[in-house]
Amino acid sequence: MKHILITGCSSGIGYTCAHGLQKLGYSVFATCRRDEDVKRLQDEGLNVCKLDLCDTNSMHEALTWMLSQTSGRIDVLFNNAAFGQPGAVEDLKRDVLREQFETNVFGTQELTNLVLPYMRKQKSGRIIYNSSILGFVAMSYRGAYNASKFAIEGLADTLRLELHKSGVEVVLIEPGPIRSAFRKNALAKFLANIDQENSAHKEIYEKTLARLQKTGDAPFTLGAEAVLEALLMAIEAKKPKARYAVTFPTKLFAWLKRFFSTKLMDYVARKSSE
Repeated sequence: MKHILITGCSSGIGYTCAHGLQKLGYSVFATCRRDEDVKRLQDEGLNVCKLDLCDTNSMHEALTWMLSQTSGRIDVLFNNAAFGQPGAVEDLKRDVLREQFETNVFGTQELTNLVLPYMRKQKSGRIIYNSSILGFVAMSYRGAYNASKFAIEGLADTLRLELHKSGVEVVLIEPGPIRSAFRKNALAKFLANIDQENSAHKEIYEKTLARLQKTGDAPFTLGAEAVLEALLMAIEAKKPKARYAVTFPTKLFAWLKRFFSTKLMDYVARKSSE
């Protein structure tokens, strides 16, 4: 039985993967940032603990909680927790950009580094990062999130090289549009942190608001089960791939980036950002 720690399980991808893996017989340790979500998932039958990626003590406590139940073993870490901060790059204040990185990058990597000594000792394990299509293709008005996912991809690629022959595998999952609470949470961050009225991008922000407030799915959106499928492959493959692309847009843009010039890619990315 593989013991799996998953971050960001309150909704969306983390929620679906935690329930899905548990149903398949895995030993799942789900985590959430808010107490009310921990209680809700406990009531649903998951083994859950509070974990806040912005709080070092919280990460230590969550890892101790898990290892106390597994005799010190952890087979898989699924780094899923993240959020998106919309807004033009020139409108991102320093503290807003720092907040984006605290969760998506700094906290994620700190937790990974806490886990690695246990995987090294057992000479096996999987570190799986939930990245994004925006981890390798930049799109307008998503600069903070773009940068955080680009950073995660750089860290993961480097870690994969450094862990060669250690028995620990490093994998990136790169979803495109997935049905989740991501858009709703991004809207809250946009309203809280972006000065729309005094921005040079004021007119474009009207479209940004419309997009974030829109109900229904964007084109090519898949359910979170699509990520669960990729996660299962990353967990079970004897030799996992470095990257698993999820959704048609991710696969298409990966292909386009191989063959298109920067100028042409910029044009496609601008159109796709509208």
